[in-house]
Amino acid sequence: VSSLIGGAAPAGSAIALYNNPSPTYADKVHATIELLKAAAIEHNGKVVQATSLGVEDMIVTDLIARYRLPIAIGTLETGMLNPETASLIGTIETHYADMGIHVEVYKPVQEAVIEFVQKNGEKAMYESIDLRKACCGVRKLEPLSRMLAERSAWITGLRREQSNNRGDMAAREQDDKGRAKFNPMIDWTWGDVWHYVSVNHVPYNPLHDQFMPSIGCAPCTRAIAVGEDFRAGRWWWEDEKAKECGLHVHKN
Repeated sequence: VSSLIGGAAPAGSAIALYNNPSPTYADKVHATIELLKAAAIEHNGKVVQATSLGVEDMIVTDLIARYRLPIAIGTLETGMLNPETASLIGTIETHYADMGIHVEVYKPVQEAVIEFVQKNGEKAMYESIDLRKACCGVRKLEPLSRMLAERSAWITGLRREQSNNRGDMAAREQDDKGRAKFNPMIDWTWGDVWHYVSVNHVPYNPLHDQFMPSIGCAPCTRAIAVGEDFRAGRWWWEDEKAKECGLHVHKN
């Protein structure tokens, strides 16, 4: 867990670097809370936050816990997460223990993983886009389908600022199965994100302090350089337009 929970932000930390709220920060927080409340009411007992355990999702989880909203929280443990990322599952449950927060964990089918690796190798994701997407299919998409199987809606931490592919996403959408999809942080800036974390002492992945704004599986995530897009560290060997795993396919 980042060392800055409950204390001052160390120099060089993501909070120290990026805490810079926009003029409409308070309005965005209010709109996010209202959308989460609406999701809980409209899809009573059938809505889940699908958290990637990134900082945006940690804020959504914090709001769900803070306002005691009846929204389930689920995540995908792909078997290839960095230890810092995987440990956040326990951190969430400990940090919000008084609020009764439990994280549903969905893992890939072990036999399918073994078969994929035996057939394509440990580094298949680097060989072609098709193989990388197949790996995502086994480790992420299939477990996500189980998470969403009995749900009519899900919630993400997507922001338009994250990539060109997400630039025209809306706060409310439908996924390819007709489920409601809520993106309550869609308008937040990177400065808004870190201001909220700082003010509310939200636990976050310490890899964010190492210039990793977007964190996925360990083999597919690297730090970014100054001036690079937020998702430049994801599947950096691929064309920018291909940089989605399939969880958030968006059609214009």
